[in-house]
Amino acid sequence: MVTNTQVWTAIVTPMQADGAVDYQSLQNLLKAQADAGCGVVLLGSTGEGIALDQSEQRELVRFVIKLDFNFPLLVGVGGFRLAEQLQWLEYCNQFSRIDGYLMVTPLYAKPGAKGQSAWFKALLDKANKPCMLYNVPSRTGVNLHYDVIKNLSSHPNLWALKEASGDIERFKQYQKTMPNLAIFSGEDGLMPQLGRLGARGLVSVVANIWPSEALLYVQKSLDGDIDTHTNNTWQLATSACFCASNPIPAKVWLHHKGVIASNTLRLPLDASDLRDITLLQQADNEVQQWFHMNKEGVSA
Repeated sequence: MVTNTQVWTAIVTPMQADGAVDYQSLQNLLKAQADAGCGVVLLGSTGEGIALDQSEQRELVRFVIKLDFNFPLLVGVGGFRLAEQLQWLEYCNQFSRIDGYLMVTPLYAKPGAKGQSAWFKALLDKANKPCMLYNVPSRTGVNLHYDVIKNLSSHPNLWALKEASGDIERFKQYQKTMPNLAIFSGEDGLMPQLGRLGARGLVSVVANIWPSEALLYVQKSLDGDIDTHTNNTWQLATSACFCASNPIPAKVWLHHKGVIASNTLRLPLDASDLRDITLLQQADNEVQQWFHMNKEGVSA
């Protein structure tokens, strides 16, 4: 189930106006993902995972695994305190409903290849599920070193990589370093290019808003069936979802459409930093029109 999933939606964490997790809105979002045929990444950076304390994270996991929705599930692992992440893995390991983990490069410290290798080895050793490493230097301040992939290439729990540096040459080098590693685009707008180069799929932000549409976009990217209209539509969608710090635009639009009850985020993120939703409105219109024209033959 994990290996066949083409779209993993890095799901937002809806919150009530007072900042508490809005579980009803979350359930609505997850049902839409299940209906579309997308996988879900819980408590990633888009889900504001590190803004939730440990008790909130545990409660969120317990809530999601009890839902009767059929989607593959990855849980985010990230921070800068190794002992806490090992405890988190020990907690999550007990749930068979969790299919794997997304493990981001350590935050803030900007470690070198040896530090990163030791960090990820400790996490991989603790995990009892397939693991996807996550390179996102715009958030962590450092790229995942190629030597980390090389050093850990034989680890049985290393399954995949989410590559979100925006650097196509880096994607190619990761492929060269470990040819059997499943590499997913972490950049919505680069899916057509990376699909041609052998990406297995997409870990997506835009799929929060357009899950079925994003799945069709990814399928077309993997098939090499991207025309100018398709490319322009999804470049616009991507720009709209990143016109302010992620996940502000996604939450603002989902609230605007009545999908979630509030656009509340945890500080230092604030929805008021996005004052104009014109680009999101335009993107929504374009995506809906594109999907109507192309949805014949879509498979979930």
